[in-house]
Amino acid sequence: MLANYKLVIFDWDGTVMDSVARIVSSLEAAAHLTGGLPELSGDELKQMIGLSLDKGYEFLYPGAPLEKLDEWKRHYGQQFRVDNDTPIDLYPSTFAFLETLKQRGHLLAVATGKSRPGLDKAIADTGTSAFFVATRTADETASKPDPLMLNELLAQLGVEAKEAVMVGDTTHDMHLAQNAGVDAIGITWGVHDRTTLAAYHPVAIVDSLEALL
Repeated sequence: MLANYKLVIFDWDGTVMDSVARIVSSLEAAAHLTGGLPELSGDELKQMIGLSLDKGYEFLYPGAPLEKLDEWKRHYGQQFRVDNDTPIDLYPSTFAFLETLKQRGHLLAVATGKSRPGLDKAIADTGTSAFFVATRTADETASKPDPLMLNELLAQLGVEAKEAVMVGDTTHDMHLAQNAGVDAIGITWGVHDRTTLAAYHPVAIVDSLEALL
């Protein structure tokens, strides 16, 4: 399935790393600690995964006071990185999967809604730095679904849009790829289900890493 693509670009949370539960519980805690924000269900909160925190705040709490944004972001960062002990790790077989793709000659990259410090820590903690030739985070470029994130990766690596594919678990990833003129592959083990992803017409939707190979 990936054989025709020179560059494979991965989302991180919910695609490469099993971190959805920690993100959602950290968002719950951040809203409680900030105060004055609506109580949202876990399913509602996880819909923002993939967006930058700034865009996520607008997405979750439309009309909420902007002066609460920085406090909410601080609480979320403290929760996710320090106080929340919900386990996170690569999805099973992901390390071997990335190793196989690299051995087959693919260029691998990451386009994520995480911050640069957050992604760098996650890559270091998982020992995956040798796999990725380039990465983009939402705090250093435009947030999904703006195509800038992918356009910058394509330009940096000298790859045409038709030679690249975006692999992700949310409609934010599918919409990002669509806006950049890049093919997308949806995966079903993260945030959004097959029916939701299909609305963006990815070239494929898969239920396992093995299916991608």
